[in-house]
Amino acid sequence: MNYSRYFSTFAWAVVTVAMTFSHKLAAQITEDTYHRAEYFLTNSIQKEIYHLEVIPNWVDESKAFVHSTFTAEGKQFFKTDTKTLETKLAFDHEALAKLLQDKTGESIDSANLPIERVSVTNGKKVTFLWRNHNWNWNTETNSLESLPVSERNEMESFSPDKKWKAFSRDYNLFVKNLASGEETQLSFDGKKQFEYASYYGWSDFMQGENGERPAHFSVTWSPDSKKIFTQIVDLRLAEKMYLLDFSKDEKFRPDLLSYYRGSPGDSTVVMYIPVIFDLEKKSEKKLPELSSPHFIGINLRWSEDSKKLSGFYFPRGFKEFQLIEINSETSDLRKIYSESSATHINRDNGFRKLKDDQFIVSSDKTGWNQLYLLDWKTGEVLHPITSGEFVVNKLSYLDEEKGILYFEASGRESGENPYFSHLYRVNLDGSDLQLLTPENAMHEIYISPDGKLAVDNYSTVNQPTQSILIDLKTGKRLHKISEADISNLTKRGYQSPVPFTATAKDGKTEIHGVYFLPSTFNSKKKYPVIDYTYSGPHTSTAPKTFKAGLLGHQQATAEIGFVVVTVDGLGGAGRSKAFSDVSYRNLGDGTTDHVLAITQLAAKVKFLDIDRVGIFGHSAGGYDAGRAMLLHPDFYKVGVASAGDHDFRMEKAWWPEMYMGYPVGDYYHEQSNITNAANLKGHLLLAHGGIDENVNPSATFKLAENLIKAGKDFDLFIWPSRNHSFGRPPGDYFTKKRWDYFIEHLMGEKPIRHYQLQVGN
Repeated sequence: MNYSRYFSTFAWAVVTVAMTFSHKLAAQITEDTYHRAEYFLTNSIQKEIYHLEVIPNWVDESKAFVHSTFTAEGKQFFKTDTKTLETKLAFDHEALAKLLQDKTGESIDSANLPIERVSVTNGKKVTFLWRNHNWNWNTETNSLESLPVSERNEMESFSPDKKWKAFSRDYNLFVKNLASGEETQLSFDGKKQFEYASYYGWSDFMQGENGERPAHFSVTWSPDSKKIFTQIVDLRLAEKMYLLDFSKDEKFRPDLLSYYRGSPGDSTVVMYIPVIFDLEKKSEKKLPELSSPHFIGINLRWSEDSKKLSGFYFPRGFKEFQLIEINSETSDLRKIYSESSATHINRDNGFRKLKDDQFIVSSDKTGWNQLYLLDWKTGEVLHPITSGEFVVNKLSYLDEEKGILYFEASGRESGENPYFSHLYRVNLDGSDLQLLTPENAMHEIYISPDGKLAVDNYSTVNQPTQSILIDLKTGKRLHKISEADISNLTKRGYQSPVPFTATAKDGKTEIHGVYFLPSTFNSKKKYPVIDYTYSGPHTSTAPKTFKAGLLGHQQATAEIGFVVVTVDGLGGAGRSKAFSDVSYRNLGDGTTDHVLAITQLAAKVKFLDIDRVGIFGHSAGGYDAGRAMLLHPDFYKVGVASAGDHDFRMEKAWWPEMYMGYPVGDYYHEQSNITNAANLKGHLLLAHGGIDENVNPSATFKLAENLIKAGKDFDLFIWPSRNHSFGRPPGDYFTKKRWDYFIEHLMGEKPIRHYQLQVGN
């Protein structure tokens, strides 16, 4: 026997087995795996990035501003002098901590002062809010005084001249003369479920079937204090939804919670009936023709002369808006301007009334959201203020005396991500359009109250934030306030998210996405892919800023050992009207672009394992995740759908009616996860909060029932005491459960049971 050859072969076999075993060990999930992911949970990571952004609190008539940020020394407050262009500590943090400790006897950490709403005036007076007290610190005398925050009575309202107080009693509206003490009843037909001067809150729980709704009060006084505009909340035909609260430790039976909630197409919804009261005439004028479901509402403002009310009115279905004016004396209604659409109208119209009987309104009637100047008396368009194939996002500031408008817009600058927003100025006659923030990045703008300065935080997902003080008129950079310091991250091997583009399902439109890599990334390995989704048509989800790239779900999930992808496909917000309209009556097809984008990305980079793709999302993203598993069952192998609105017929009415259509059609049924449950092939975890009043758990239960009927294996997690808020970026019990589901079913590894996340405060 050739022993030399035998031992050589044996040794090679041992080495091979050892290498295989060692590779397997390296891939296993350990506590260090969770620690790496925990580091990127929001409450932890935000303290590791220094000078992430500057959100100014303008003081001294815009001569300065204060901002807080995390630094190597802890949370600190800075003051920037806009005259000397200096940024320095706003005050002595240790001195204030000692004063607070001496005053209260509590232990105060100077590196983490528990204060907010900080203002510094005249360089010597520091004011702040803490423990429901307003504090004043005179730094010259080193004296510290506090006053309890006066509790505002939300159930009353004082007239502008301070002579009257409005309040409700027994569901009717009353006023009280503050000089004489005399009370006057203004309405007389109010009763339970037909309630004056109230509104409906989204989370208005009632104990049991007939419990009392939380009390609310809302009126709008005319400037001359002689009239009141308010509404009647009509609950008489409104239907309820129900929840069982099992979370009370001291109870052995659940509490029944009920709340009013209309679903798409329902006629049995809470209604608002506008009404005007005249105090002198003691008259009441209802405006039933303007009655509106509470999820649309109507917000009217008084004219300066108190003779008229004006505002936007949206008929149900959101296919039209009307700018209206009401004569408060005669109740005559005048339609100033209106627009309609075959799909839906933008509900968040930019609007500004000018002094000389003109007004500015935003409209996407050309296919792109632009600004127009119109005549108030005739409603005629005088001329466009802006035009082109870009999107106006915000009317930022109006200098009416000089006839200059400042606005934020995206998509105008060629060669950029079309979602990047910039600040512009333009004359009201449409001339002299100027770009004020030219950097190829996402700009977040904070303009001073006097309209002379602005703080510009600009960044991309892979370029740390720079915070600059600029001259608003010219855009000139006056002072670099700070730049984000990410040295703590880079020491840990952090690699910034990577933007990419793909071609959408129409075969021509460029769509944008971002992918996230673990800090242990090795380009020679293949990584399972997770799609984080929220393709709600009223937003765009892929992060645009450095902050958004860090303070979300994606990086923490990637640290487990995945590549996480987020895509803005056709049908989302922020681009053209045609781009948005792709999702109209078609919300169920949102993840098709995700499949295409991930497939195209995998053809460019070789470290994606296209055979192991998972998806997760929450709320509308929970619907997306469930829908993706049923619409693309051969592509997505694992899904986690939390708080999902799995059938839009069971959702709250407003946004499905806007984007899926009103009245309800067959497309609601066709795009329901419940009716498509039999398509499931992969692993699916459904999760819901037991007392979620935003998205009632009933749709998750119905989906579970249909999966059972179809003989499909799936997993179900109910958090009995939680509402809609769980599994969020700060991290909680469900965060680990979601990670573990992907570890086991997508990665093929074994998670650590009973490990508790170390979540920062």
